[in-house]
Amino acid sequence: MSIRLQIEATRGAARVGKLITPHGEVETPVFMPVGTLASVKGVSQDVLEELGVEILLSNTYHLFLRPGIETVRRMGGLHRFMSWDRAILTDSGGFQVFSLTDLRKVSEEGVAFRSHLDGSPHFLSPEKAMETQIGLGADIIMAFDECTEYPADVARARASMELTARWAGRCKKYFEERKNEVPWAPAESAELRSAGQPRAAVPTRAGATQALFGIVQGGMDRELRRESAERTIDIGFPGHAIGGLSVGEPRELTRDIVLSTLEHLPSDQPRYLMGVGTPEEIAQYAQSGVDMMDCVLPTRAARHGLLFTSEGKVSIKQARYAQDESALDPACECRVCRRYSRAYLRHLYASNELLAQVLNTVHNLHFYLATMRTVRAWIRAGHAPAAGASQM
Repeated sequence: MSIRLQIEATRGAARVGKLITPHGEVETPVFMPVGTLASVKGVSQDVLEELGVEILLSNTYHLFLRPGIETVRRMGGLHRFMSWDRAILTDSGGFQVFSLTDLRKVSEEGVAFRSHLDGSPHFLSPEKAMETQIGLGADIIMAFDECTEYPADVARARASMELTARWAGRCKKYFEERKNEVPWAPAESAELRSAGQPRAAVPTRAGATQALFGIVQGGMDRELRRESAERTIDIGFPGHAIGGLSVGEPRELTRDIVLSTLEHLPSDQPRYLMGVGTPEEIAQYAQSGVDMMDCVLPTRAARHGLLFTSEGKVSIKQARYAQDESALDPACECRVCRRYSRAYLRHLYASNELLAQVLNTVHNLHFYLATMRTVRAWIRAGHAPAAGASQM
């Protein structure tokens, strides 16, 4: 058994429940903070735990380049490497390779690209993406896909979708043959920790394996998205993602494609919307039946002084906050809003203090996670718990 989605309540299309993974239960719908390099920038793992983070996303492309998969594998996988006991999802690397533009060349076999770090040549195929993610040891890993650019005509979107479908089949085949090579170390108690080790092996549910999700592509064409969903489902994945969005298209079009694609995804399996969006958007998509979401926005915006509050966005860099003694968000219970004034947060940012990025990120993550808690409470209040659970 890889994962199990337990749906506990519904309200219209929305559902709330638990995603049971090898490294713990995740309340859904869930927002997953992005820890690109096995680190959420500026926030330590103990603070993430305090915030209530149950699952993190890490990036295959970046970890492939640095520190390298063999380093992580030898240390028992990402969980032990980054000292994180809870669930992890790794993306396929497809979107990052797509973003390289002039540094990549796509073929049937995979993608040849040059590192954005030093220009060194590399090749990522569906099989290599699986080998890499098995070595990283995340609870949930993603099939290698091609992200279609925007705009793209129908012929280009179809060719890209079909390539993704063929790659998905290759990913599934490789994964089924090698999934037992995951580097999870056996669980051990604190008393059995070896002397000098900073962290014991991370406890893993007995008999558990990784879960491989498929990704639906098809550009901005609803019919191609339907076909991609059907072909991906036929391959036989325990969960499905909607990819290839937030690539420059209007937000209204993003929502249209998401809603139309959700109609074709199994209702008893996890649905993951990749790379979206604002607090308002993640709440809307959760209410539309999405179970999992990630986005760099809360952390990236924090580093640029943009903070999300119950009263709207606050650009803390503005001079108007220089003598503002009030809390950033009076309605917020995070450690930042309970302790610091807007004036102090503005001072830190204007002074280019590293603490500014840390505190801003903690607040934004709290806001996103609190948004999801509110949505889950809303769903639970609207319907009695549903019977049964689906097994994956």
